[in-house]
Amino acid sequence: MDLFCHADDFCQVFIPQWQKLQLENSERKRNRQSRMSPSEIMTIIIAFHMPHQRDFKNFYLGVIRRYYKSDFPALLSYTRF
Repeated sequence: MDLFCHADDFCQVFIPQWQKLQLENSERKRNRQSRMSPSEIMTIIIAFHMPHQRDFKNFYLGVIRRYYKSDFPALLSYTRF
């Protein structure tokens, strides 16, 4: 997917810069790694807005899970996403 390559290139540059600018907080934070990469999540969200789908649930279950499951090997269930 060409869209994924663009999203991945963006995340490679943006996320390290964004993390450097975060303020420190004294609260304990969970820093657990997600099963899906930020690039994969961003790709799905951008793809949802491109064909002007009405609702995300039908897009995710009807298009992403049905036709693109092989492109996203760690695809989460809709409720988890």
